[in-house]
Amino acid sequence: MPQLIEIQDHGPIRELKLARPPANALDLALCTALHEAMDTAIADGVHGIVLAGGPRLFSGGLDVPYLLSLPDTASLREAWGAFLSVARALAAAPVPVAAAIGGHAPAGGCVLALCCDYRVMASGPYRIGLNETQVGLIAPDGIQRVMRRTIGARQAERLLVGGLTVESGEALRLGLVDELADIEDVPLRARDWLASLLALPRAPMLETRAIARADLIEAMSEQHIQLDRFVDSWTAPDTQAGLRALVSRLGR
Repeated sequence: MPQLIEIQDHGPIRELKLARPPANALDLALCTALHEAMDTAIADGVHGIVLAGGPRLFSGGLDVPYLLSLPDTASLREAWGAFLSVARALAAAPVPVAAAIGGHAPAGGCVLALCCDYRVMASGPYRIGLNETQVGLIAPDGIQRVMRRTIGARQAERLLVGGLTVESGEALRLGLVDELADIEDVPLRARDWLASLLALPRAPMLETRAIARADLIEAMSEQHIQLDRFVDSWTAPDTQAGLRALVSRLGR
């Protein structure tokens, strides 16, 4: 079994780097490995986590060819459930998490980043966003809530309905990311932000953070995601056509 998560400690901060080349596409194994690495980090008592990816591709999102190859609805539900579970783990982490977005972050990659506390993205022609409608998928209510929480209702509607991704400079302007950095400096800047937060009195910072992020955790709850409904829509003709067109463009 290849190592799917590269782990590096920087004092009280642990960096978890997605390591499933070439695109860090999120399948059951990668999502499970990331969730386990998160659990281990918390159990080890780290004070902050950096979620990294790249280079040039933070994560290409869910592994669509893999999902299309699954034999039945139960397998599909398990795969989507693993992705949502790790997204919820990021949202509900008891310590701050900074996303080091070293490249493109469409779809599921964007969702993982949005569930973090802070997002540092590589400057340049890298894109981020939720392109679900362009490939025949519906962004669940909970994911839409997370996007609205981050960039406001009007801009969220524009990006979500059009399935749009935006380049890093526009992402910063919209508030979709918090900071831009040269691609080689992205993880360092994420650690620097965490270090500044960890310098604050610990208990008040963590308790204030928990209050501030309660709406994010609620948005990611099953009540607002409705996984069964989402999986049921997977076989719709428009969805299947859009997904297979995506696979054809990917050459897989």
